[in-house]
Amino acid sequence: MSAALPTPNTLKPDLIHRIEAMSEEDLKLVHEVLLHAEKDRLWREISAEAESERSNGKWERLPEIVAEVRSQLRQA
Repeated sequence: MSAALPTPNTLKPDLIHRIEAMSEEDLKLVHEVLLHAEKDRLWREISAEAESERSNGKWERLPEIVAEVRSQLRQA
């Protein structure tokens, strides 16, 4: 593995080449790492959107709405 980081133009082909040469066990590890990175990215995105909604007052009635839905579910 070289110490120099690839440029953005060569990163994708370099990664594809490395993935094609990996063992199945290493592919499983890479897959898990990619899933973890995606989960982290999505969590940051959802958290930022939720904080924006909270600060804009969109969640002020949430406890009331939850109570109404629970009451309706109990009656069903």
